[in-house]
Amino acid sequence: MSRLYGDAQRALQDRFETRALADRIEDVAMNTVIDDEAAGFIESRDLFFLSTVDDRGRPTVSYKGGAPGFVRVLDAHTIAFPNYDGNGMYLSMGNASSHAEVGLLFIDFEHPHRLRVQGRAQVSADDPLLEQWPGADLLVRVQIHELWQNCPRYIHKYQRVSSSRYVPQTDRPAPLAGWKRIDGMQDVLNTADQTKALREGYLTEDEWVDKIKAGDPDA
Repeated sequence: MSRLYGDAQRALQDRFETRALADRIEDVAMNTVIDDEAAGFIESRDLFFLSTVDDRGRPTVSYKGGAPGFVRVLDAHTIAFPNYDGNGMYLSMGNASSHAEVGLLFIDFEHPHRLRVQGRAQVSADDPLLEQWPGADLLVRVQIHELWQNCPRYIHKYQRVSSSRYVPQTDRPAPLAGWKRIDGMQDVLNTADQTKALREGYLTEDEWVDKIKAGDPDA
């Protein structure tokens, strides 16, 4: 019995005569443990994409970025990653808290390669490892169900230029997000962010948009 394919996948595989190919890929590429090669790849990444589903069955995909190594392999069946300050919506974290099944996609755009991970998430504000990620408000542990390497054929090749200045560092606090400095947002920020915005200086909405269009790292 397949761990990856259901009736809908099988119907399409049969239509396009790829069932045998799909089975071979599952046999040779899919794993249920994180081996050394996969662990090294995961921990070398500074970004990944996280797929979650809300309580109404609607999927969403989020970009997650940090310093290389911000996703850690805790053991052969578990990875962990932090949740950093965002827009206050907590869409992905709320989804993972109520519907634990998640998907993660790790990509290397410079040396085209990708790894897909399926697992079950546990979101915690009290995880004993949380303090190891400066600037994180939550820690997510994912128990791996399956992981497999995908064909790199359609991955466009991009060169990494620089890290985001907003990634938390051990030696300094991250600056306030540019949009949280917009004068029209001050009445809905929490007290800590209001204090930071006052210290760093307010922006108009047009000034912030102009920074985005110009590719300003302060945006």
